[in-house]
Amino acid sequence: MNLNRMIEDAARLRGFAMVGFARIRRLEEHEDFYRRWLNDGCAGTMTYLAREPERRLDPRRLDSRFKSVVSLAYPYAAPRPPQVDWRAELRGRIAAYALGRDYHDYVMKHARAVADALAAAQPGTIARAYVDTGPVLEREWSAAANRGWFGRNTMLLNRERGSYFFLAEIFTDAELGPSAEPYGEFCGTCRRCLDLCPTGALREGYKMEPRVCISYLTIEHRGMIPRELRPKLGEWLFGCDICQEVCPWNGEAASGATENPHLMPYLPDILALDDDAFGRRFTRSAIKRTKRRGLLRNAAVVLGNTKNPQAVPALTHALDDLEPIVRAHAAWALGNIGGQAACLALENARRHESDPDTAREINEALLAL
Repeated sequence: MNLNRMIEDAARLRGFAMVGFARIRRLEEHEDFYRRWLNDGCAGTMTYLAREPERRLDPRRLDSRFKSVVSLAYPYAAPRPPQVDWRAELRGRIAAYALGRDYHDYVMKHARAVADALAAAQPGTIARAYVDTGPVLEREWSAAANRGWFGRNTMLLNRERGSYFFLAEIFTDAELGPSAEPYGEFCGTCRRCLDLCPTGALREGYKMEPRVCISYLTIEHRGMIPRELRPKLGEWLFGCDICQEVCPWNGEAASGATENPHLMPYLPDILALDDDAFGRRFTRSAIKRTKRRGLLRNAAVVLGNTKNPQAVPALTHALDDLEPIVRAHAAWALGNIGGQAACLALENARRHESDPDTAREINEALLAL
């Protein structure tokens, strides 16, 4: 039985667009970069990335019996937001991958089915699936399996599939033949992603500064968004797709996309969510990652970026939110919009605000006015 072919067939039946194979080894070529990246504090508040780095560099630290890795790529639809004026209609943008059900759930379900097929074909085989979970360097193993190259936007790119896919891995003790042909590098002289990144997170040398990346700031970062970066978030409520949208290798995928209104929710509705409503709306969504206070913080920033006076009532209400971080960013947003109603709301809030960070944001907003 050809195990590689059987796995490829099982993966495609489950909807995976790409399948590759590599031998398990220590990823020595990535060690220096990874350790420097951690030492320089690039993980920001993602402290889990610094835990037991050896387990990320060598999967045999998870299980010494591992011999092969199956790298899988599950596609998702390229974004095509509705053609609306987000400033006039008070709408924010979410990254396309976060639409619908949480990808962790359904991609893991399919990856486990492939792992089960392998174990059934060769009884006694160990096959463990990972989807953005556990100490696994997904991108590096996919490149090792020759499924693509690291683009200037630091994502894995494939000439046929672009970058609109989720990565999954299956570590196994089965002996699988590696994918034979090395994948080239096809960014050439193109630097659209670097030039069009609003915060300058993408750097020369195929590097990223995560701490200023819009996706990091709106999803992983738990604290106050630095004031100088807030205007650069633009309309992005959760995540960011800019470096994918501008990539020529995604042109074909984007050209066939259908318009999806859910990509741009109405922000006053987001700001009005209490804990129960947030849970009902996002429990099965990847958006739950940022938690209610993070999503409302982001919504306040985007409303501030609209500079639309129609946002003032929703932001005024947010000045009474139970979460100080929501109140603080609502204050900044009101100062960014300006006008008599915003000034009055801030003056009223200043009289009873007890949180020092929020009080500082209110005072700075009033000074700006």
